[in-house]
Amino acid sequence: MSMNSYIFLLILTFLLKPGNASIHVYNQESFNEVGNSYLLSGGSEGISSSSHSRSFVRFDNITFRRPKSAAKSRGLIQVVLFEAADRNNIGGSAYGGQRSICCTSDLSKLQGCKQGEVIRIPSANDLNWPIILKLHFSRNSLSTSMKNHEEISISKTGMYNLFFIACDPKLKGVVMSGKTVWKNSDGYLPGRMAPLMRFYVFMSLVYFLLAVIWFTQYIRFRKDILQLQHCISAVVGLGLFQMILWYFEYANFNSTGMRPVVLTTWVVTVGAVRKTIARLLVLCVSMGYGVVRPTLGGLTSKVLLLGITYFLASELLDITEYVGTINDLSGRARLFLVLPDALLDAFLILWIFTALSKTLEQLQVKRSAVKLDIYRKFSNALAAVVFASVAWIAYELYFKATDPFSERWQSAWIITAFWDILAFALLCIICYLWAPSQSSQRCSAVSIFLLMMKIFLKEKLSKKKKLFQFEKKVPLYQSSDGQVDYLMGSFPFKIIWNNH
Repeated sequence: MSMNSYIFLLILTFLLKPGNASIHVYNQESFNEVGNSYLLSGGSEGISSSSHSRSFVRFDNITFRRPKSAAKSRGLIQVVLFEAADRNNIGGSAYGGQRSICCTSDLSKLQGCKQGEVIRIPSANDLNWPIILKLHFSRNSLSTSMKNHEEISISKTGMYNLFFIACDPKLKGVVMSGKTVWKNSDGYLPGRMAPLMRFYVFMSLVYFLLAVIWFTQYIRFRKDILQLQHCISAVVGLGLFQMILWYFEYANFNSTGMRPVVLTTWVVTVGAVRKTIARLLVLCVSMGYGVVRPTLGGLTSKVLLLGITYFLASELLDITEYVGTINDLSGRARLFLVLPDALLDAFLILWIFTALSKTLEQLQVKRSAVKLDIYRKFSNALAAVVFASVAWIAYELYFKATDPFSERWQSAWIITAFWDILAFALLCIICYLWAPSQSSQRCSAVSIFLLMMKIFLKEKLSKKKKLFQFEKKVPLYQSSDGQVDYLMGSFPFKIIWNNH
């Protein structure tokens, strides 16, 4: 394929509306001038076919209106449906020059096409494809309509593209209204999204299993729960809720072909809240909140500001991706929304590792062996997650760069699914390392502070040394330096006896 042909096909690809709705609605849509034609994208979707159910593209109430200046002629509108693999079968070029969609006098002589109509080369796999339907305007008529509920049956699984094309220059300014219905063998859910419905069933089950294990421990040791563990509980609950909502949203989409704005907005809002809390949880853990330090101190306002900013950026991006016709935003507009989200993630990662490094240094100085071991495991897991994220982003860029026409649509769902799996894996690690236990509350920095104050006051009031005792016994461990570690749950604190 020549460079001119490749560039031409890429232009068509950018004009395509993303296949995120199986019922495509058109409201006075204008045609775009491309080469020697005027065209309007009707959509692009992966369609799967099977012997037990019928797949099709249906045209409902499709009406074209032209300007009054063209009313005296019999204009022609052509409806073109083709598989992505047959993209080179639409259009042609004379003597290797610029590629044209519509047949010219030179191309008519060279290829035998009919001048003023779309150039169609029969597919090598099926001579009836690409499909072209013709629709003429009557003289002195400003509008024409397709036969209502006209259908094109799909018998082969593939990525299909739909265009409405006018080759007559007098039809400049023509507009179209109506809708097209795209149906797969299993429902209205677009082919590239269909596996996600089954994926969210799986994710709902694994989140449910995690929730059962976590909340069993949470209820069992409810009197000894740390603030940090309340945050973990919120993330687990929101994660389960979000996966269930995604499943019902996709199931509704599959049965009706439409995505209700309210339902989808609700789903992405829950997701944005979960992602925000999860990221702030990792940040707070890295700072040693509830373990090394009782509060975030002066950092609280900064953490909250970052959380609010991240939520707004994530919410706006997710609404752009999933809600209504906003999916049809240009690549530049989408990049404008992706960039803030990406920059905030990069800033969060930098802050997390900086805070984690300081926490590890503090634990090494204090020789808190058990805490240090937990935080080392956490830092290793976090580093692995960041490495996997960077590697997957590189793969995602490669995937999209090498598949400009979405021919690998059947595996595209993995790109989205990976991020949910990675987030779940990190959550499981955090749940394991900071699981509720009988004495977890007593290991918090607040409890340690209160205990030391009690010791101090007793010594001052009695004016004696070593006049204190623990009200509750805890497991005792001897450290390598001869000092005593009183292990509270998973976390130790040290008391050095003063014999003077």
